[in-house]
Amino acid sequence: MLVLVCYDVNTETKAGRRRLRRVARVCEGIGQRVQKSVFECQLDMAKFEALERELLAEIDTKTDCLRLYRIPQTRGFEVLEHGAFTAVDFDGPLVL
Repeated sequence: MLVLVCYDVNTETKAGRRRLRRVARVCEGIGQRVQKSVFECQLDMAKFEALERELLAEIDTKTDCLRLYRIPQTRGFEVLEHGAFTAVDFDGPLVL
């Protein structure tokens, strides 16, 4: 399934800036950045749950916001892109 990870980390303190870097690092390891605080990840349910646990361990739920959108692979689903960013096609051929 496609998962969108969106976060907003309070960076007014040094600890907040550290949390922001750690959250971004976790997301960079599993998906592709499509905006500064938005990642697209192609995950199965086990990896999704592991990602959620790892991100919840990094954020401060009193000051930060984390949103995870699970998008099932259904017929007719599409992503429309506009602008300079070109996303990786997870379903396309792998070229090394």
